[in-house]
Amino acid sequence: MAFTPVLHSEWIKIRTLRSLVGGLCAVLLVTAAISALAGVDSDGADFDALSSVFFGVSFGQIAAIAFGSTAVSSEFQGGALRVSLAAVPHRGRWFAAKAVAVAAPVLAVGLVTGGVCLAVGRAVLGAKADGLTWSEGLRGVVGCGVYLTLMALLAAGLTALLRSGVATLSILIPFLLIVSFVIGDLSGTVADVLPDRAGQVVFDETWDGPLGPWAGLGVTALWSAAALLAGAWSVRRRDA
Repeated sequence: MAFTPVLHSEWIKIRTLRSLVGGLCAVLLVTAAISALAGVDSDGADFDALSSVFFGVSFGQIAAIAFGSTAVSSEFQGGALRVSLAAVPHRGRWFAAKAVAVAAPVLAVGLVTGGVCLAVGRAVLGAKADGLTWSEGLRGVVGCGVYLTLMALLAAGLTALLRSGVATLSILIPFLLIVSFVIGDLSGTVADVLPDRAGQVVFDETWDGPLGPWAGLGVTALWSAAALLAGAWSVRRRDA
């Protein structure tokens, strides 16, 4: 089977599962809502307008991770993977189509989410956002879409490797909410190259670490690529 019909079949799976559609909606709602709340309570000498506008991404990424994980873990329930591979014997092609089917809707929703956060954030911050340039705003919007997509792909790759959405979420969510926050302020250490900390530099007006906005996203992309390669290896080498 050619790649296009394989991709089409994977897209049908995603758009017909209510949990996945709900996960995409949650990305937008959670990110925009928390960003708006963060803008209301934005004070202090270290105030960063761009970071405040996109503060909700730290929480919206949980919904993106859940989406990527669920999209893959559904294949390991009830023998669904055996059916998929019977239709598409080329395992690499099937997994590539799955990854694209995960990435495309998250990227679209992420860009919309970034635009909504920028508009809502500017409205909530008022005069505090006057120093925020449109180039910085555009960087934040594009970075929002790319970052959420990379985190969803990271989850998808780990789920294919572990063959369990629960295991993936049990690793990633505590890591993002606890471990990363604990060591996140230690600039110049391993914290600078963690997938979330590196990628979220794109939401800072200024940064002190060694990574710039796009270099940080590049590091996150390397983490996601490694997870996808590991997942592809697992799909190709292990029994369905």
